[in-house]
This record gives sequence, structure tokens and C-alpha cells, in this order.
Amino acid sequence: VIFGAPFDSTASYRPGARFGSAAIRHESYGLETYSPYLDRDLEDISVFDSGDIELPMGSSEMALDAISERTAEILMDGKLPFMLGGEHLVTLGTFREVYKKYPKVQIFHFDAHTDLRDNYLGVSLSHACVMRRCHDIVGDGQIHQFGIRSGERAEWTFAREGHTDLHPFTLDDVNSVIKSIAPGTPVYLTVDLDILDPSVFPGTGTPEAGGVTFEELRKALICVCRGLNVVGCDVTELAPTLDASGVSTAVACKIIRELLLALNS
Repeated sequence: VIFGAPFDSTASYRPGARFGSAAIRHESYGLETYSPYLDRDLEDISVFDSGDIELPMGSSEMALDAISERTAEILMDGKLPFMLGGEHLVTLGTFREVYKKYPKVQIFHFDAHTDLRDNYLGVSLSHACVMRRCHDIVGDGQIHQFGIRSGERAEWTFAREGHTDLHPFTLDDVNSVIKSIAPGTPVYLTVDLDILDPSVFPGTGTPEAGGVTFEELRKALICVCRGLNVVGCDVTELAPTLDASGVSTAVACKIIRELLLALNS
């Protein structure tokens, strides 16, 4: 079940991710339903788009509660929640409900940023803190981070002390980490699209040079979806108004198509 979380109130650089889910939905009509990569078609699977949640822009707590409520409804019905952001903080709303149902869940985190600050300018509920808040829930060694290439020194130190399983800069270690996970272990997959290089994906609030290519990300995500028991998923941080060409939105749509098909294979 797809749903949108149009929220970007804690964006620390350039806002606009609140328009991401609506842009993805609108531009998806320009994308073929068939994937030649996977030889599968969206018409072959069962996907329901439950629309965007109406979120209060002035309260992170209320927005997260609304996201949690939608997620809980989806999980209660035995479905897999697939959230479209929105800034990365929205992940916390979905993940905390996934954790309630799957307390042994681990996180696969694809991003340019560590997102491990304990607070950002005194605010603990920020897109810069989302993985730290998830760590508060799951504890050490349960968050596997890939493609990270930015963050303050304290965040890198926190990760390297063993609090998270950090694999910076590239996606080279994804397959080896997948093999290390016990079969059947529930996994939550969160994809911040700024993991992509800005030459591929400029339409995001905090672009970081040195990112991965579309094909590198696509292959890694397919491996995760096919090799692990993914029980929840999100794709965040498309800010479509920051890329007038529309290329970033098209890239996001294609990544989401491939994820949906791989999750249903």
C-alpha cells in the first residue's frame, strides 16, 4: 500500500520535499508500467495508492502521529507500507509502527547523510536526526547504512563506535551485508534519494557531490528486496521544484517502479 507523507517542516537547507509524493504520482503516468530490467509489469501485481496524508506543517509530533496511524492501519490489514516522502524525518513515523509489529526488525538505510545527530539546533525531531531516533528504538548494530558521505564528526564517531553498521561512500558492501542477515529477519528499507549524485538527481534539498549512479542504486535495491524479508519501505527527499527539468522526478518514479516490482517478486 502506497501513501504519501508531504512534510518538510524540518528541512535544514532547501525546502520543497513536501511536493515530492504528489509529483511522483502525477509524473508516473509518463513511465511505462513494464520493467525491462526485471521483465515484470506493474499490471501483474497488486498495489493500492491510498493517497497523501493531510499533515500539519507546524508540528513534527502531530505529523509523525498521523503517519504512524496510516502505517498501523496498513500493517493491521496484513499489507506492506510503502511511504513516499517528504523529508526524511517521516521515516520515523512509519518505522515506529513497523517496530511494534516486528520488534526484531533491522534497517537498511541508503543516504548521502548519516542522519545521526542527537539534535539539530536544539531540535531532536529533524531530518538530520532521523536515524538517531530510529537507533533509540532498535539499539546498536541494527541499522545498516550505505552510501553515506556527509555528516558532522560526532555522527561519524557514533557510527564507527559500533552503534550502527556504517558502509560509507559506495554500495559495494550491500551484498555481503545481505548474506550476513539471518533468513526471515524483518527489514525496513529507507531510501533517501540524495544518495544519488546531484548530476543524476539535483532535485533534492541537500545535494551532496560524490554520489552513486542510478544503475548502482537500482541494482543494490533489487538485491535488498529479493534477498531479504522487507516488511516496510520508504523513498524520501525528492524536492521537485528544485529541478525544473523534471529529471529528478522521473528518476524517483523509475526507482519506485523497480522497488514495487522487486518487492512483489
